Amino acid sequence: MSATGLATRAWSRVGVGTRTVAVADRDALGTTARIVVWPPSNLPALLGVVDDELAALDSQASRFRADSEISVLHATGEGIHQLSAGLADVIRTALAAAAWTAGRCDPTVGDALIRIGYDRDFAAIAPDDTPLSAPPSADWRAVSLSGNELALPAGMLLDLGATAKGLGADRAAAAAYARAGEGGVLVSLGGDLAVAGRPPTGGWPVLIADEHRQVRSARNLARLFGTASQQAGNGHGVTADPEIAQQVRLSGGGLATSSVTCRRWVRAGRTMHHIIDPRTGMPADGPWRTVTVAAASCAEANAAATSAIVTGSDAPRWLNKHHLPARLITHDGQITRTCGWPEAEDGPVSPPSHSWLAAWTQGRDQ
Repeated sequence: MSATGLATRAWSRVGVGTRTVAVADRDALGTTARIVVWPPSNLPALLGVVDDELAALDSQASRFRADSEISVLHATGEGIHQLSAGLADVIRTALAAAAWTAGRCDPTVGDALIRIGYDRDFAAIAPDDTPLSAPPSADWRAVSLSGNELALPAGMLLDLGATAKGLGADRAAAAAYARAGEGGVLVSLGGDLAVAGRPPTGGWPVLIADEHRQVRSARNLARLFGTASQQAGNGHGVTADPEIAQQVRLSGGGLATSSVTCRRWVRAGRTMHHIIDPRTGMPADGPWRTVTVAAASCAEANAAATSAIVTGSDAPRWLNKHHLPARLITHDGQITRTCGWPEAEDGPVSPPSHSWLAAWTQGRDQ
């Protein structure tokens, strides 16, 4: 999340060549927030609802804002901290994700990210030849949360990026739909998205790519609400580098993409990215450049996609075990799909209704 919060640009309407839905986007949380609604007449009343949810998340969980609740917590350091209900929810979700993924999606990698140079808003990172210190240890089990009371060990810094953005999309979509009371809502934060209510006929059209910026052009936005039916793939589960972007139709829940192709910088002569392997304290170096997952919520999809990048070659087995539709792309463009992720352009993606993350989160104080 961004050091500048929600600041720089108001909502702008986006033309998509149809009157079925209304779309608007804005800069927020260091990325792009987008809302898609039907019926389109609901849009004006829902923009402020989404703004409120994103502002609350930023004030709770951004480690790039000195005045955020988590930054104040870090500045205070070791001890017992009474949290707001909102931040407690974010941390509870992050700890549940760590337990569910056997520590591969670990919120205690904050110090590791700072060590490799991700100590400021991404846009402000510059190349740095300073030698790296020894990798810090990360262990989510050292953090204890009981109700809204957090016990933080000495020197531990939390980074909630692997789940907070997804949780923000979930919160915003749910709040917007509650206000609308009809139709459907999609909220996307940097391409990680949650839906609520009823989808449009055939499902929400979502364009998947290696990087969020690849799907922001007007041409691609128009495509999202067109009738594309191009086939992709060779029918064998692994495809040799077709056009990487793919449109799918999402029926519910959430969808998230984790990628090592963006948020890259140079530190001590090495190219870094923002997905840390907690076992090494360094950027994950497995076979996948991009993983997209559909799940019962965006927070769950976000955690699963991050875990898959860290897990490496065994990720498809883990995703299949949890019945999660996913598309994994190797560094040389090979595509692997799990649990019915479609090969066809405009194919349906149906996340399971069961939420693994909710099962860990509900009533689970670490």
